Amino acid sequence: MAELLGTFEQSVLLAILGLGSEAYGRAVLNRVQEKLARDVAAGAVYATLERLEARGLVRSRLEAGTTVRGGRARRYYLLDAEGERALGDTRRALTAMWNNVQLPAQEG
Repeated sequence: MAELLGTFEQSVLLAILGLGSEAYGRAVLNRVQEKLARDVAAGAVYATLERLEARGLVRSRLEAGTTVRGGRARRYYLLDAEGERALGDTRRALTAMWNNVQLPAQEG
């Protein structure tokens, strides 16, 4: 089993997965904010993307800039097989933990 992912790491990976070929930094940030329904610091997303790439869970490619972007390049992200495995492992572990749990917890 891969190392389990934290909540924010899961959010970023799921945003990349949902965005498909349009998963660049700002789009990932927007998707995470939309799905979590809260403001998220851009730096937190970019730092997480770098960390996930260093761990081999995502890979990125830099595409040439366009005139619309003033020539600035854009970095796109894609889940690696290890990233998909980590998401699946985390989901299975959390599902097992939540199995038969009812809230609010009943005091014995």
